[in-house]
Amino acid sequence: MIRCAISAVFPGVRPSTAERRRDLYREALEVIARRHGDPDLSLGRVAHEIATSRRQLQRALAEVGGTTFSRELQRARMRRASQLLLAGSLPVQAVAGAVGYRQAAQFAKVFRRHYGSSPSTFRRQPRPLAA
Repeated sequence: MIRCAISAVFPGVRPSTAERRRDLYREALEVIARRHGDPDLSLGRVAHEIATSRRQLQRALAEVGGTTFSRELQRARMRRASQLLLAGSLPVQAVAGAVGYRQAAQFAKVFRRHYGSSPSTFRRQPRPLAA
């Protein structure tokens, strides 16, 4: 039964390989979540930290998550940036630095593309109250 489920997700891949790729994917997401504020975080650094090759990590991200390292890093950074913007009055430049961007302008460009508004506008938008 388990073999059928694994082969459906990873056709032609041995169950042990599929399991290893799932583990790599999970471990990579944990590293990205923990270190997203590091402006020098790279695919190679994450691969080194979880003791795999860059290529194996790329495969795990693509096959398990249907994503790339860049997308996952951006997603983690944007999630944290939105939290920081909504939680306080940190200047946008400080938020940019906190989530791993050296240039506030580059951060604002990526943020606008991700959320559809500038960081300043996002901060000012009314939010529904939690029930």
